[in-house]
Amino acid sequence: MPIFTSNYPHFQPGTATLLPTPERTGALPEYTGRGVVIAFIDSGFYVHPDLEGRVLVHVNASTRHVVEEKTIASTNDFSWHGQMTSVIAAGDGRMSEGKYRGIASGAQVVLIKITSPQGQIKEADILRGLRWLNDMYRRFDVHVVNISVGGDFVSNDPDHPLHLAISTLVANGVTVLVAAGNKGTHSLVPPASAPHAITVGGYNDHNSLDRTLWTPYHNNYGNAYDGSAKPEILAAANWIASPILPGSAMEREARWLAPLLAEEKPNGALKNLLKNGFTDLGFTKDQLSKSAARLYKTIQQRIDKHKLVDAYHQHVDGTSVSTAVASAVVAQMLEANPRLTPAQIKTILRDTAQPLADVPSEKQGGGVIDPAAAVKMALKT
Repeated sequence: MPIFTSNYPHFQPGTATLLPTPERTGALPEYTGRGVVIAFIDSGFYVHPDLEGRVLVHVNASTRHVVEEKTIASTNDFSWHGQMTSVIAAGDGRMSEGKYRGIASGAQVVLIKITSPQGQIKEADILRGLRWLNDMYRRFDVHVVNISVGGDFVSNDPDHPLHLAISTLVANGVTVLVAAGNKGTHSLVPPASAPHAITVGGYNDHNSLDRTLWTPYHNNYGNAYDGSAKPEILAAANWIASPILPGSAMEREARWLAPLLAEEKPNGALKNLLKNGFTDLGFTKDQLSKSAARLYKTIQQRIDKHKLVDAYHQHVDGTSVSTAVASAVVAQMLEANPRLTPAQIKTILRDTAQPLADVPSEKQGGGVIDPAAAVKMALKT
């Protein structure tokens, strides 16, 4: 009987050994972003159980007719990305018995969907979400904004609408964090090129607390129009637990595949899958009749494709992820010291970050975010 494995480093058969975000970053457990509101501008959302009771409003800004909703009217594939960023930052981990909670598990959230009816995210769509937020941030007491989407073209124009919208938010005391991008090139597009934003790159901790194993992620880098270097900081960008979208095809498959990871000798789970779950997995009778070795390989490939951790979680990567982690740390800082300005927050994050060895400063800014040190300095500021 083969052992089925999840494809993250240091997996141990029969148990989920993926590090929770608070543990892998050393975040202080006594701060959870209580009293802080984080807005997420993203492709779409699902109000996941890990956010239950803390979603202040869902904003459908996919067209010029922006609609505020108490619940999400419909979901689709675009809902996954915003679910990922919001739950990684602020989920309370109830679907994992508290294990995969976010660093800001006590924060409230505002969810702003911007994907157009054509299934695109252009600069005009991002701007629409930002303009709604500029009008409404006081009403919902938003102090942190997470933007894990990117624009169209490189721009050094100080009057670029996205640059101006972020400048306005920051001038009004709202801290804006933006994903640097994942191409590893010396190239930044708005809103990551906004000088007043905190642009976040990533690092790969290889699912280990051993800093000697940590390596940079392939984030974009460069300069804002005022010459300031981007990104300012790095946050964890690999092997991060994220919820599988409820009702999706992946969720149906995970129902059968995850039990194979939860047992060192998954005989019963495999028999159940082959007897009852093969249609959910899209397996044909011809595939089931193949040799045992080929069948096991096919199942393992499906586990790897979905990056399964358990029946409810997969692991994800990207600067979208690292930005969500950094936004949660900012919420902790504001819980510790609500008087902090966006400029002070940016300075503290850079000054307390730990540089990665042998990585040029232009690619990492201050280095790896240190949540505990940032919160302690926030208390003293």
